[in-house]
Amino acid sequence: MEQQTVEMITRMVLQAIRGTEEKAGGFQVPVGVSARHIHLTQEHVEILFGTGYHLTKKKDLMGGQYACNETVTIVGLKLRAIENVRVLGPVRKASQLEISATDAMKLGVAAPIRESGNVKGSAPIAVAGPKGVIYLEEGCIVAMRHIHMSPADANAAGVRDGDIVSVKVDNERGTVYDQVKIRVDESFTLEMHIDTDEANAGKIKTGDRVTIIK
Repeated sequence: MEQQTVEMITRMVLQAIRGTEEKAGGFQVPVGVSARHIHLTQEHVEILFGTGYHLTKKKDLMGGQYACNETVTIVGLKLRAIENVRVLGPVRKASQLEISATDAMKLGVAAPIRESGNVKGSAPIAVAGPKGVIYLEEGCIVAMRHIHMSPADANAAGVRDGDIVSVKVDNERGTVYDQVKIRVDESFTLEMHIDTDEANAGKIKTGDRVTIIK
């Protein structure tokens, strides 16, 4: 009986959300502006920070990820550097640097627009830490804009994992972003991720809301 009650309440809440969003003209999503950051393998962590070193947590993020206290310096083909690039944990199977298009121009690297994890054939980059340096032959990308959703959010929005949608920003810039990928997982909190270039161009800040349009 208790389970049935929970399921009934859940359905009612989802219906209420749908009704609210329809009245507002679409499903609304909060924005998170993503600054440049890097994911590292444990091997690369130890090269950069010392043998046996483990990343230390600064702030929890969604999906089990967290911002680390550790930062690195990235160096491009023009031997131009950007300091204090935040490391995100936990460690991964492959190291990956996510930057903006403006960063790529400054560094002199041809970073492609890719979904996180898709680094095959992406740009090379050098990374320096307090104890050492690594050279990634591939792994530097400009992250494809995307929306994180829980299954309940996806159901309410009428979308599925992997869908590509457009979103509208109702401010003085009146921006519409196409090619926004939907990513669905139980661990995700509802949020659209864009980089600093996209946010600045659209005059958007973290916490602003956008509307999915189809």
